[in-house]
Amino acid sequence: MKLNIKNLTIFLLLFFFFLANCIKFKPVDARDNPTNALERARKNVNEGRGVSIKNFGKGMRGTNYEFSSSNPMWRSSLEVLDFLPLSVVDYSGGVIITDWYNDSSSANESLKITVRFLSNEIRSDSLKIIVHKKNCLTPTTCSTKIIDSRIKNELLSTIIKKAAKLNLESKNKKK
Repeated sequence: MKLNIKNLTIFLLLFFFFLANCIKFKPVDARDNPTNALERARKNVNEGRGVSIKNFGKGMRGTNYEFSSSNPMWRSSLEVLDFLPLSVVDYSGGVIITDWYNDSSSANESLKITVRFLSNEIRSDSLKIIVHKKNCLTPTTCSTKIIDSRIKNELLSTIIKKAAKLNLESKNKKK
């Protein structure tokens, strides 16, 4: 099909006609909007549609921004798992995953630890620790399963104790 001026004009008219029908027109009453620019800006800030430099950083409407260096649970988890090779460390996702670790005492067994952060509070139910164990008969035949061992409980108690200590130290520094 050959594109000529007539076909292009019809196409553009139809395109703009359908595009114009997608826009929802909402009439605005001039009596509801202040004419003074400062009053209009103040109204926008109060309605949450603007930013005020005076209140910048205060009351960010339910958001709680923390850096990983100020979170004692995160810091203590990294310190406790420091001897393991880490494959995933994602603060925003709240997860730490180690790589497979073998302590050379048994060449066939390896461990992998996943720490999920369920909250920033220093409590035992704030963390979910999963320990995977891999047994390999040969390099190509391995079986992996989740184990519920004492390693999980020891890691949890060590992380909580260290986090409580770090939290107490940071509170003492602030005083």
